This record gives sequence, C-alpha cells and structure tokens, in this order.
Amino acid sequence: MTDPTSATYRRRARSFGARAKAYAEHRPDYPLPALRWGLPEGAARVLDLAAGTGRLSEGLLALGLHVEAVEPDPEMRAELTRRLPGVPAHAGTAEEIPFGDGEFDAVLAGQAFHWFDLDRALPEIARVLRPGGTVVALWNHDDESVPWVAEFARLSRTNSSTRWLSQRQELPPHAAFGAYQREEFPHRQRRTAETLVETIATHSHLLTASEEERAATLERLRRFLAENPETAQGEFDLPIVTTVLKAVRS
Repeated sequence: MTDPTSATYRRRARSFGARAKAYAEHRPDYPLPALRWGLPEGAARVLDLAAGTGRLSEGLLALGLHVEAVEPDPEMRAELTRRLPGVPAHAGTAEEIPFGDGEFDAVLAGQAFHWFDLDRALPEIARVLRPGGTVVALWNHDDESVPWVAEFARLSRTNSSTRWLSQRQELPPHAAFGAYQREEFPHRQRRTAETLVETIATHSHLLTASEEERAATLERLRRFLAENPETAQGEFDLPIVTTVLKAVRS
C-alpha cells in the first residue's frame, strides 16, 4: 500500500487537477452491474467519495440514486459540477467527510482508495454510513490477459509506476465492517490510438514524470499502437476489468 505520508504520494495524489478536463473526457466509466453488486438492497442515497470529475457519479445517477459527491481538488470538483450540475459537489476528503452520522446507504470510491489514509478514512466512512450500508471500492484496470494489452501496459510504465492493484486483494479489516467481498466485472472502452494515449497521460505516474520521460513514454505508446494490428486502424475496444471490493457496515 502506498505510504500516505511520503512526498511522492502527496505529489501524485494532487496531480490530477491540472488535467481535469482530459481526465473527464478520457477516463473510462464503471459498468452498471459492478455498481449494482456493490449497493445494499433498497439503496437510495449514496456518496461518491473522492469523486474526481464524476465518472462514477454518472453510473450512480443512471441507477436512479440520489448522489452526493466529495472531492478535495477544486479543479476536479469544478469539472464535475460543469458536467453534472445536478450532483452537489462538496469540498472534503476521505479522512474528513463533511456529512453527519449515518446519512448514506453506500459510500463508493472509484479509482481512489489507494490514495486514502485508511487508518483515518475507514472510521469516517463507517461514521457516515447507516447500519447495513456498504463501503465500495472500485478500480478499472487493463485486462492484461489480452496479449497486446499486456504489452501496452508494460510499455506505459515509468520509473514511478506502482502496481497498486496487485496489492489490493483485500482491504484492512475494521471493527465497523464485515469481511470484504471481492468481484471482477468485464468492461470495455471504445478508443482510438490517440485517445488511449491521452487516457494514459492522465495517470499520476505520467503527470508527475519529468517532461523527458513523459514525452518518451507517450511516443513509445503511439509507436506501439500504430504498429499493432488490433489498434492501428481507427476505433477499437480496450478490454478492461473492473475490480470491486465491498463490505457491510455492522
């Protein structure tokens, strides 16, 4: 797990705001079956925690839920409000959630749990959840069982890349929650070579890389996609796996 006190962690965690518009445009959404699996029966009011530009909120709205969003970065929050004006977007963090006790049926975080200080965040999440509510962590990641996707992922790594997902088989236990359950859902994102490169360019390890390393990595990816038969001509599907962890508030 990433050390939330390290300078590298803080720099990467705060790197997204400058590319908020690109993040909203190029990051994948979340499959609705994954969201349904994470929610408790009868869920109506949910919190999108570390909501970014609202990619997860979009899916929650599609399920007919009342969504509140919490996001610390003002530029990401502004982009969320521009794209989803019906979702209230609040300044706050996972460690200091600006809501009262037991207000939500579920607290969900997309592509974000690895940034949290879990010793502080899990008690806060438990506090704002009703008994029987769920905490849900989701990650989209490339389906590296597909050979060209695995090679693309290898070529995209930089000196500061971290294999967080390999460390996320489970979250640390907490007295307020039952055991975590884990499920994976197949997903796809329609891409072109250029939009896929733009997606990778919104990842924190590239946002915080040196200009030289960033440029060299993106050029390496463009060259691979231009030479790869599956991606060289027009649009294609990027195979994705969405990993979901959930636990029930006791």
